[in-house]
Amino acid sequence: MKRLFVLFACTLLVSASSTILSELKGQSPANRDTIILAAREIINETTYCGLATVDSSGQPQVRTMNPFPVMEDLVIWFGTTRSSRKVREIRENPMVSVYFANHLVAKGYVTINGSALVIDDKELLVKMKREYWNGIPGWQENFVLIKIIPETIEVINYKHGLHNDPETFKAPAVSL
Repeated sequence: MKRLFVLFACTLLVSASSTILSELKGQSPANRDTIILAAREIINETTYCGLATVDSSGQPQVRTMNPFPVMEDLVIWFGTTRSSRKVREIRENPMVSVYFANHLVAKGYVTINGSALVIDDKELLVKMKREYWNGIPGWQENFVLIKIIPETIEVINYKHGLHNDPETFKAPAVSL
């Protein structure tokens, strides 16, 4: 009887240990809904993000942007001047990455890869206007919108147990 109890206890211990180790290593596959929910949480808590484009020589260019609030479809919108380098780069190569993270609280990060469109629609621009644009002379004539259509999302979110793969260091990801 004692031997049976020890065998049972060891089996339980091994089972619990492997479950805990799998979770710690991020080996349990995250489902699509969890990844999207975790991405939205980080995005909604982040005021600024990084927008990466590629210039005509193939060199990545990253700049800080202030996105409009991201809606359910995870499409990202920015306002910028029509003569900006980023507008020129997007028109030449629409493939972009957007990076959201607040490194002061270290909750994780979101990388969205997708394609960008430059939208030159004054009516939409006025609807989406930010209050601080009032201080920018001629903003209605000089600004355009950038629309990022997400294709893939990678997320690290510690609260939701989304960690890098221990071998490849790849973040959990979904295609949209």
